[in-house]
Amino acid sequence: MNLSDHKPRFEKVVDHLKKELSSLRTGRANPVVLDTVKVETYGSMMDIKSLASVSVPDAATLIIEPWDASAIKDIEKGIIAANIGLNPIVDGKRIRISMPKMTEENRKDLVKIVGRKTEEAKVSLRGLREELRTEIIEAERDGKMSEDGRFRAQDDLEKLVKGYTEQLDKIEKEKEKDIMTI
Repeated sequence: MNLSDHKPRFEKVVDHLKKELSSLRTGRANPVVLDTVKVETYGSMMDIKSLASVSVPDAATLIIEPWDASAIKDIEKGIIAANIGLNPIVDGKRIRISMPKMTEENRKDLVKIVGRKTEEAKVSLRGLREELRTEIIEAERDGKMSEDGRFRAQDDLEKLVKGYTEQLDKIEKEKEKDIMTI
């Protein structure tokens, strides 16, 4: 059994955690906070990225400039409906969003969310490990692998999972530091 064939599955868990954590607000303006916002316009649901450019003129402000000025009210409604704690202000042909200041309590709540999301990722890793461990045992039972080969494969699997778990812990620590930095 070749474990390197399964690395993309482990990478997918890490990438998913990174994506989940990137959408958490840290007090600094970051266009990623708008990634989950859907806007109903032109008779369908669309991402803000599909309708406008988003810029960050300073650490506390996002500017959304729609390519079609008629979509500005729809974008504003979409941001409000997303209920992500942002208050859009229509400023002529663009929308200005001032990021609210983060309180100590908000920061601690976000750190708890980061911990929860990281733990979910670790559970996914453990599930993958169990699935592969079962495959290794079945390979030995079917005569495709020797007993020594099974032990070697299980050791390699543990090392692989440990490496990815350490990667998740590192991502969690970096995000916590980012959130708690004022």
